[in-house]
Amino acid sequence: MDDTPSVAVVGAGLAGLVAARHLADVGADVTVFERRDDVGGRVRTRHEDGFTIDRGFQVLFTAYPAVRRELDLSALDLQAFSPGAVIARPGERSVLSDPLRDPFSLTDSIFNREVTTTDKLRTLALRQHVGGRDEAAIFESDDAPIDDYLRDWGFSTDYIENFVAPFYGGITLDRSLSTSKRVFEYTFKAMSEGKIALPAEGMAAVPAQLAEGARDAGATIHLDEPVAAVSPDGDRATVETETLTVDFDAVVVAADPRTARRLTGVAAIPTTARPSTTLYCALPDDTPLDDRRKIHLNAADDRPNIVVPLSSVATSYAPDGRTLLAATFLGADALDVDEADLLESTRDALAAWYPERLFGGLEAVRTERIEFAQFAQPPGVHDDLPDARDPNGPVYLAGDYTAWSSIQGAMRSGREAAEAVVADLD
Repeated sequence: MDDTPSVAVVGAGLAGLVAARHLADVGADVTVFERRDDVGGRVRTRHEDGFTIDRGFQVLFTAYPAVRRELDLSALDLQAFSPGAVIARPGERSVLSDPLRDPFSLTDSIFNREVTTTDKLRTLALRQHVGGRDEAAIFESDDAPIDDYLRDWGFSTDYIENFVAPFYGGITLDRSLSTSKRVFEYTFKAMSEGKIALPAEGMAAVPAQLAEGARDAGATIHLDEPVAAVSPDGDRATVETETLTVDFDAVVVAADPRTARRLTGVAAIPTTARPSTTLYCALPDDTPLDDRRKIHLNAADDRPNIVVPLSSVATSYAPDGRTLLAATFLGADALDVDEADLLESTRDALAAWYPERLFGGLEAVRTERIEFAQFAQPPGVHDDLPDARDPNGPVYLAGDYTAWSSIQGAMRSGREAAEAVVADLD
């Protein structure tokens, strides 16, 4: 770009911040408009009473290419989960892990009665299958629901229902496993090749680092500045907020899906939501869960779907003397359940899994109810997602809804939108 083009970015979530930094890096005059009082979009964290509380249970997959490219992972002080999970049902807990990455769980995994030897061998074969394919190959492949895909591979019903359903219910927010098998394949690949981790200061450390990089590159970020309209006019586009109206050479709309559809008129932006409700609750430190750094899967039902010992993974998530747990409930119905009832369901589940212990000291810390945690990803949805250039005029899209619902999709889309702007303005 010979001259200095002006570019607006609407939204300071992961996609918008990545786009802003890449555009500023090549010399564009970048202005970011964010309607909230902080950056991050759906990736946010609050700190209260010594607890670190993310906006719903979220994790960072360190093997995601965009994560490795856009972030300084060492600066995030990542705290990793142990591979695998605890399969929990009334009166029984068993560990299923990856013996290649978690040799200390080898014996428990070998003698796990929830999963057959054939299932374990097929898991290793599946790992080899996805390991040789990249993101593009996976998301361009034929599609099917996860449930059908796994049954076609020959996995047993017990393995699918007791392990995959709750585990991927936590990832896709869809315990029925009706989500695209492409999401399963790519996240399975990522878990095989990297870690699942939490930044010591919470997931908001991710957008905070991206925002710092964007500002260092020269971008200006305006908070508490919601955008009312984006209007293309020839080779320029106008951004209107409550306080100003400004023309730009290009505008990248990186808002949430519903706002992005409203601002751009692009009907292909998916707006069907997967909700999530996360109860953050605390135990005295004298009642820790066994297998402290593993996710606990509810093999019996979905109330809650999973329980995560957060402060056992990242001690900074709770004050001294307390253990912070996250219990995730799926579906729209859970959005309306009283916190006391969520707490009772969580206490009942823990008491059933650990009958030798008492959980009367379990206390609610905070409940995060997220109506739009992900966009729904049924088989084939990725074939019809919009492109960065789909809006009219010099207006571009950046958001996971141009790729797939994930941190990888959001960050990748931000870079691709920036590259499209640079190519078109050059």
